[in-house]
Formats: sequence, structure tokens, C-alpha cells
Amino acid sequence: MAEHHSALGLAIAHSDAVRGVDIAQRAPVQPVTLVRPHAARRAARFFVEKFPGRSMYAVKANPSPDLLQILWDSGITHFDVASIAEVRLVARTLPDATLCFMHPVKAEEAIAEAYFTHGVRVFSLDTIEELEKIVRATRGAEDLTLCVRLRVSSDHSKLSLASKFGAAPHEAKDLLFAARQAADALGICFHVGSQAMSPEAYGNAMERVRAAIVEAAVTVDVIDVGGGFPSTYPGMEPPPLERYFETIHRAFESLPVSYSAELWAEPGRALCAEYSSLVVRVEKRRGAELYINDGAYGALFDAAHIGWRFPVQLLREPESDAKDVGFSFYGPTCDDMDHMAGPFELPADIRAGDYVEIGMLGAYGCAMRTAFNGFGSEETVIVTDEPMDSLYVALETADRATRSNVIKL
Repeated sequence: MAEHHSALGLAIAHSDAVRGVDIAQRAPVQPVTLVRPHAARRAARFFVEKFPGRSMYAVKANPSPDLLQILWDSGITHFDVASIAEVRLVARTLPDATLCFMHPVKAEEAIAEAYFTHGVRVFSLDTIEELEKIVRATRGAEDLTLCVRLRVSSDHSKLSLASKFGAAPHEAKDLLFAARQAADALGICFHVGSQAMSPEAYGNAMERVRAAIVEAAVTVDVIDVGGGFPSTYPGMEPPPLERYFETIHRAFESLPVSYSAELWAEPGRALCAEYSSLVVRVEKRRGAELYINDGAYGALFDAAHIGWRFPVQLLREPESDAKDVGFSFYGPTCDDMDHMAGPFELPADIRAGDYVEIGMLGAYGCAMRTAFNGFGSEETVIVTDEPMDSLYVALETADRATRSNVIKL
């Protein structure tokens, strides 16, 4: 198995045909991250080709420089950055990328560095105070795209983002009017929450946008529907993404905006969830509890703290013929909170020394690792098999079938 060095400086093993079970056969002592560049490329192409506007990647979901490069090579040219560290990262990794500073509360020094050093021209805000800060930090720049973030419902999403940011209805009119005076281009943005399970989330939010535009009577140049586009997990199987796009497009076409207005989106999870998975070793079994070598302070934060269920599979050859039963996980640290309730469905005969692949960790899991208690691993391996679940594989297969049935005259 050959090795090359990634943009992170890590040695990444690469072979033309590597699967999770092949990694397990090496009997690694530490967890191993599996990355699937082909899955990220497929997701990026889907958004570039099918979303009826501009897709910009929400870097917070997974800031891996290798992933950023894959997305760029696949047609994603705009990046939603939320801190000056993310600004620097993307500017260093992709010097020609367009950066949009979409955190509504920023340090004045961060705004100034983003504008003057890194060429950032797009900023979001949700208060008059933030608007004044942006104007001061950019010294009254006249080439700004300012996106006013509205507060919208997260009722259709698994994780709410409705409390921390966003101008309330009674605040929007004055804020939009003031931002219009300072902006070269005025935008409205929102976030329906993470893992939106219904296209209705976007339809409802667009009605809130309509009301704000009508009340403020301003010309709007950008509508940014934010993130929230889902991936598929056990017990969370969303409708096809095309239905989300259709709902958004219909609503956008009916808005009272500039004839040249642009439609933007900020997918994060939907672009990177299928990119990574994790191979862990079972160190101990206690009834229906498995002690594994990664957990709440590693890549499984969401599984521990918000009860997220990820797909799992036992990596054993020959395969077990025992029936699947529900297990919970304990991570490797000394902390009782290092517990993932699941249930995670695995063969009933699983035992210490077995290896388990935990899928769909490309979004947030890999980004939220710590080295608490001295645990963790930096080994990353490129694999060529398909993710454990996917919103895109069936669509790609159908597209190929459609193309093969076209008769060229």
C-alpha cells in the first residue's frame, strides 16, 4: 500500500481498491479515518449541476484542506467561512476562491483582516451594531455585499438554529433599510436549522423573506437560503434533495427582488457527510454495551450529546450470520459522558477485538475531535468503496442509465 502526504501533512495510505474490511484486517490499535474523495466529488457535482443558484460550502462542517481541494476541483468556488481562522485556511488552500464571511457576529479586527488582506467582500449581519462595525472595519468600503440574516423557524429540522442569530420581524425593516444604504449589493439570508427533514422548511422561510422585503421596500440583490440540507442516517431518511431545490426555486421566482438577483445556498453536511467514516476496535463488551476506542471527545460528539444515530457495520470475514441487536457504545476516556446511547444495530455475537465501521462522519464528526485524556488518532486512509449510506449513489446510477439509453442521431 503506497503512501502520499495530504494537504494536512498526514501520511495517507492509498491503494486502487481499499475497503473498510481491509483496514480491519491490519488490526490497527488506534481508530482509523476512512475518506472517500469520490463521494465528496459526487455530492459537489450534484449541487453544482442541480441547485438553481450558487452553492457555497459551509467550511465549519469539515475544514479538511484535502476536502476543500476536492470540492474546488468539482466546481465549488464559493466558501462560507465563519471565523478569521477559516478565512485564512481557505485563502491559503484555495487562493482563487470567493470567501463569504457569514457569521453574524465578528470581531472588528477579523472583518478588517478579511477585507483588506484576504479580499472578502461578503459579510452577514443581524443587528445595526454589526452593520456599523463592518462599515468601520472596512473604512466605509463601497464594494460590500451585505446579507441581513433573518430569524426563521427550525421546526422542520433535527437541530435548531433559531435562537442564537437572526433579526426578529420587528427589527428587519430598519436593518434592511440601513444595510441597503451601506451595501453595493444587499442580501437576505437565513438558516432553517441543521438536517432539515422537509422542503417546507425553506418554503416557510421564504415567506418570511417576502414579508420582510415588502415591509422594508428595498431592492434585494441576493437571497441566501443558508444550510440545513440533509444527509441520510438511520431513522432520518429525508426526501430527495431535488424536492428541496424545486421548493426553493419556486419561492425565489415569486419574490419581489431585483431582476438580476442571485440565489445562494450554504450546504455543509450534504456535501461532506459521505466523505468520511471511522474504523474502531471493540475493547470490551458488557452485555449490550460495547467499549470502543473513539467516542464523545473524538468523532462521535453528535452521537453522544444529541443522540445522533450513525450507520454501523461489523468488519469481519467471514461475515457474521448472527441477527442484529441494538448496542450502546462507551468511548475510551475516563468520563461517564463518553457514552453513545444509540441503539447501534450490530450482530449479536460481536466481541472484544472486533472492528466496527461507523459511517457518515464526514460532517462535524471529524471536525470536532479533541485529544482529551490522550486519546485520538491521525491515521487517515483513502478507500474506494461506497459510503454506508447515500443520497447520491442511486441518482448517479439512474443518471448513467438515462445517458446510456439516449439514442444519438
